[in-house]
Amino acid sequence: MTYPVPAVQHEILYEIKKSKFIAFATFADSREAAMEQLAEIKIKYPDARHHCWAYLIGSPDQPRSLAMADDGEPSGTAGKPILNVLQHKNVGDVVVVVTRYFGGIKLGAGGLVRAYSAAAQQVMEQLETKQEVSLHELSLNVDFKHEQFVRHLTQQFQGKIQSCNYAHCVTMTLALPEQRMGEFEAHVAAIRLST
Repeated sequence: MTYPVPAVQHEILYEIKKSKFIAFATFADSREAAMEQLAEIKIKYPDARHHCWAYLIGSPDQPRSLAMADDGEPSGTAGKPILNVLQHKNVGDVVVVVTRYFGGIKLGAGGLVRAYSAAAQQVMEQLETKQEVSLHELSLNVDFKHEQFVRHLTQQFQGKIQSCNYAHCVTMTLALPEQRMGEFEAHVAAIRLST
């Protein structure tokens, strides 16, 4: 299964009634990665009143994890509108942080919802994406003489070698595109039969 994910980080500035909303979007494939991005934004804009955020981890159709926070704004006026935008953009593994500088004019609950939505919408519309392939983990034991072949095969199948442990044989942990697992396993079975 493939789905679009952020290819780069992107940031926009949205102003309304002298309040500044800085929306930042980037790739995050875990809560930890999303929280690291939030921490970096807080360092970049330490004097801002609010750093509201939402993330969607995994495929946009069936996310593994969703979360949001209002960071001191009235409940439901910031995190939820940001998350709502993410749920309608068909982009996975994404975190959006909207930093707010208060401009002296109160926006009210409705105004905040519209402002956070607009900022998130703009950053997501301008965000460059790429296709992400969902990888499946596979562990196998191979003879030393077949290690290079399996390495080459993994590369051909757009997979990744996660780890190799050497003992009486080579234990390889691989990550491969889900839709190509059967074909990959058939190639590996063929080399095992030929020995």
